[in-house]
Parts: sequence; structure tokens; C-alpha cells
Amino acid sequence: MHPAPSIILFTTLSGLGFGMLAFLGLDGPAPRGWTAFWFFLIANALAVGGLLSSTFHLGHPERAMKAFTQWRSSWLSREAWLAVATLVSMGFYAIGLVFFDTRFSLLGIVGGLLAIATVIATSMIYTQMRTVPRWNHWSTPILFLAYAITGGALLTGRVALVQALLPLLLILQLFAWVDQDRREKADESNIGTATGLGPRGKVSAFEAPHTGENYLTKEMVFRVARKHTSVLKAAAVLFGIILPAVLLFLPFSHMFAALAVVLHLAGVLIQRWVFFAEARHVVSFYYGR
Repeated sequence: MHPAPSIILFTTLSGLGFGMLAFLGLDGPAPRGWTAFWFFLIANALAVGGLLSSTFHLGHPERAMKAFTQWRSSWLSREAWLAVATLVSMGFYAIGLVFFDTRFSLLGIVGGLLAIATVIATSMIYTQMRTVPRWNHWSTPILFLAYAITGGALLTGRVALVQALLPLLLILQLFAWVDQDRREKADESNIGTATGLGPRGKVSAFEAPHTGENYLTKEMVFRVARKHTSVLKAAAVLFGIILPAVLLFLPFSHMFAALAVVLHLAGVLIQRWVFFAEARHVVSFYYGR
């Protein structure tokens, strides 16, 4: 599928922001005063910035509020409600820490759990799509959550935890890519299932459905060369996991820690680009691609 920059920023930044909020709410030794202020400012900037960037992918961004009306059937709508609930609860939790030097533990726990639920809801927007075999896979929600937790731990300074999480994330990501390839190859979709004519016999296209491009061919039938995908996957692992791990295992330095954050962010951006670019919608069979 077409890897739109707005959606890549949305899934990357919001994941890091809500992962950070989860740690700020659930972890016991929460920062206080101005330290807490800067932590919550960064977390909210990432979370809100990611959510706002997603609206740029809409044909009519002014209609974004309508997403809140479909919570019974839409994971996008559920994510919107969970995000608002998280930001509101964590906002009151932050007020207690910043201005009153008081930790309202229950509010922090509720906000932290809502942050995790928001990340899961974001992942389910893609996991539920049976028409995209690579997304309709066990790894989608687990990887979204794993990257959010790892990024949140990194941004809140849990160095020892990140040192343990990064190798696990590497193993999980590599295994997920291998199993996604297997899942896609095992998928039985073809031009017959795409057109609904399969039961009548072998189906082949006489000619293309139309001569020009349309929304489906631009958004759903994006193609990327396998050799380019391999390079990008290697870059995602190198920048997002290996180099941050090396920096964190060196004698602690604020400069190394900051560089680890920047490299991890770059790696996640590349990983998300691959996540969208490599996914093939079954409608591609209808267009002979």
C-alpha cells in the first residue's frame, strides 16, 4: 500500500507518545515538578502530534470529528475515544505531579492502561483487514505494542529495561517478517476471488479495468522492489535496534542517550514505511498487479 508520510508519522509518533505516557502513569517513581512538566510535554507533543498528522491523510480533514461517531464498529473511532480518555486522565495526573508534588496513583494507573489500550486500538485498525494478509497477522498488534513500550522506556530513561527489551524486539521483528512472508505466500487470493468469478472456472483479465489511475491503484496497489525492501529492513533494524543498544551499553552519557533516541526514532520511521509499502491489498489481483 502507498506509505503516506502522514500515516507513517501518525503510527510512529503516537506510539512513542502513548508508550511514554504509559510508563509515566504506571511506573512508581514518577518525576515531580519541572522534571515532570518536561516529560509530560514531550509525551503529549508526540501523542497529539501523531494524532493530528493522521488527519492530513483524509480527503476532508475538517470531517475528522466524525470518526468519534462510529465507535460500535470502527477501531479508528475506538482509538480516537481511547486517545482522548488517555490525554484527559494523564493531564489531571500531570497537574498533581507538576503543581502539587502529589502522585494520584489510581489516576496514573488508569491513564497508563488507557495509553496501552490506545496503541492496541491503533494496531487493530490494520490487523482487522483480511484483505491485507501481511496486516491480518498476529505480529501487527504485538509489534505496535512492543515498539511503543520500548520507545516509551527509552524516552523515560529506563536504560536497564531498554537494554533487555531491544534484543527481544530484534528477535520478534525478524521472526515477524519471516512469518508475514509465509502468511502472504499461503494466501489463496487470486483474480478469481477478487472478482468473485472463481467458482465459474479459471479467471484471466482480458484487459485492464481502465486506462488511467484511480484511488485504488494509487493507495492500494503500491509496489516496492524486494531488493529495496531488504535494504530498508536492514536499515530499520540497524537504526532502530542495534545502534541504540550499542550506545546504551557504553558508559552512560546524556549525549549517547539522546543519540540513541534519535536513532531509534529513525529506525521506527523506516520500519513503518516498510510496514505500509510491503502490504499488498487483494484488490491488486483485480488490476492484474
